[in-house]
Amino acid sequence: MKLFHPYPYLLIFLSITSVSVSKFAKTGCNDTCGNNVTIPYPFGIGADCSANEWYIIECKSSTPYLSALNHLEFLGVDLNNQTVIVSTPRISDCQNPVQNMSQIMSIDLHGSPFLFCSYNNRFLFNGCGNAVMMENGSVLTGCSTSCLNETVSERNNECFGISCCQTTIPHFIKSYSIKLTGLGRDGGCGYAFLVDVDSYLKGSFSIQSVAANDALIPMSLMWTLPHNTTLNCCQGAADHMNVELDMGNNTFVQTPRCSRHMGYKGNPYLFDGCEVIEDCASCPGHASCDYDIIYGGDGSNPKVINFSCGPNLSATSFGSKSSTGVILGVSITVGVLFLVATSYALYKWFKKTKERRQRKRFFKRNGGLLLKQQEEADPSLVGKTILFTSHELEKATDNFNENRILGRGGQGTVYKGMLVDGRIVAIKKSKVVDESQLQQFINEVVILSQVNHRNVVKLFGCCLETDVPLLVSEFIPNGTLYDRLHKGIDGFPISLNMRLQIATEVSGALAYLHSATSIPIYHRDIKTTNILLDEKYRAKVSDFGTSRFVSVEQTHLTTLVKGTFGYLDPEYFQSSQFTEKSDVYSFGVVLVELLTGESPISQNRFGEHRSLATHFMLAMEEERVMSIFDATVIKEGTRDELLVVANLAMRCLNLNGRYRPTMKLYECRTFPQPIKLISGPWYMGRIYRL
Repeated sequence: MKLFHPYPYLLIFLSITSVSVSKFAKTGCNDTCGNNVTIPYPFGIGADCSANEWYIIECKSSTPYLSALNHLEFLGVDLNNQTVIVSTPRISDCQNPVQNMSQIMSIDLHGSPFLFCSYNNRFLFNGCGNAVMMENGSVLTGCSTSCLNETVSERNNECFGISCCQTTIPHFIKSYSIKLTGLGRDGGCGYAFLVDVDSYLKGSFSIQSVAANDALIPMSLMWTLPHNTTLNCCQGAADHMNVELDMGNNTFVQTPRCSRHMGYKGNPYLFDGCEVIEDCASCPGHASCDYDIIYGGDGSNPKVINFSCGPNLSATSFGSKSSTGVILGVSITVGVLFLVATSYALYKWFKKTKERRQRKRFFKRNGGLLLKQQEEADPSLVGKTILFTSHELEKATDNFNENRILGRGGQGTVYKGMLVDGRIVAIKKSKVVDESQLQQFINEVVILSQVNHRNVVKLFGCCLETDVPLLVSEFIPNGTLYDRLHKGIDGFPISLNMRLQIATEVSGALAYLHSATSIPIYHRDIKTTNILLDEKYRAKVSDFGTSRFVSVEQTHLTTLVKGTFGYLDPEYFQSSQFTEKSDVYSFGVVLVELLTGESPISQNRFGEHRSLATHFMLAMEEERVMSIFDATVIKEGTRDELLVVANLAMRCLNLNGRYRPTMKLYECRTFPQPIKLISGPWYMGRIYRL
């Protein structure tokens, strides 16, 4: 048994009472350039003061510059997020505009330890037309604007689709290019660029300033260190950890990071760079303290909120010497037992207190308050979402044993578990906490807790008191429809009968979401990777992270464009208005996938044929659609039967949403004649029901 020793804790509490001057640079190095910019290690002024040549700062005329990155102006560092803000020159082709298309290249970060930060930047387009951000020819994101008389925005920092739009970038990247289209009758003039989100939201950066010839734009870069770097984190005040950054192409970059403990400030990357917060050190009798902290951009100006001193932990509180005059043997025995019992009790108390505070902090960080706010706004949600404890899920998965893993993805790992009541469940555990995605996570929990349909994945509950949020849903044993169609899992062929059955079940789920729930729900990300197959190969629609409730009176949602290329409704991409017909378009792509067995975006097709929807529609127009159908489909169905389904897919893929069918049953009884398939007669009205 490990005994608790109180004396090291006394030394810790005594040591934190001394307050020193914050240190950010290495000994003998300046930590400022000018009056307002702090330069913390691993950055430094000169080669001897920085981690390596990439982090050298050159101070000219009281202005710092990053020497290795074409002398970009250095604006500041966030040690907690491991980001640096630089001032980049405006890049534009407005001096030689092209009518239909212009392409802008970014700064090339290949070979450097820097990445364009995905969560600290916004992609902005100011002008009249469309802007698409690409990496190596692949589209990352984009947005489009509407303009009155083709004039650019004159309102400061208001980008909501009228002459100015904004969106996020999905991954960390090394370089990118921007393609501008539809810039007006005379070529127009538009600007698309990345900008640091804090500078944009706080108003220190103005959209109108971009039009100036000497415009500089603040941009946030993630700085990384080699994964095998040994860091001298602050002794006793910081932890060393490894962080994985998603590059978006199934690759990840690892970087070590020093993370400061609560109650400390300064530079965690220096051995002697951390100091205790003054308020905590001021507690009488070396008491413990409880607080919340807000840090400044470079960690140099922490602000303590909700501060309170805890119980006195001075040396006199750990017990006193035994009374003299008692028989020596009895005194020693009683004293040792007392010390052991007291030490163990204190150890358990400290441990439980720490775990309770940690669970409370995790619950708050993982969106617990957001979930409670949604329940307060809508009393019907109360009691519908089960909150599991971390102990329950650890027991269900044998402490998240590697043998229980069902699959890994870019967002996290899925484990198979069994609850105490015998239910088999799938437990989704994210890799890292992305606070920008908490709204999406809680949104999925709220929507799934209210949905009860045999073809929608059933949510059992969630756990918010762990380091990352956990989602507990029913276990679906046969994986995704995408894997069955394109990867040939288990070598089990999907018959035509089974494909139409899956299409019918998915359409039934969508009809339920659109028309049968008390508040209509738009899924917004229908695709084969979000359609799971149970033990009887029945379809289960999953992943409601981007779904939205709409009132009965609403006909559309106006949002930032989100979705998956290949399934995305072109009308939604152009207008940013999502309707129930946008889900119908995505379902049409799934239906074509079932008929052809091909991926929605293929590198084996060229030009406009790269998109499966366009490839299919051209084949229908040229009356050669049978040539692109899957061999199994052609073998098991007649030409007339397959053309009926193909015509349905064409209606769903109509570029004008008004002419697409809805998912309601009464509008879909278009084909009264039965189609003879392997297992018996089918009615096309059933296929429309989804």
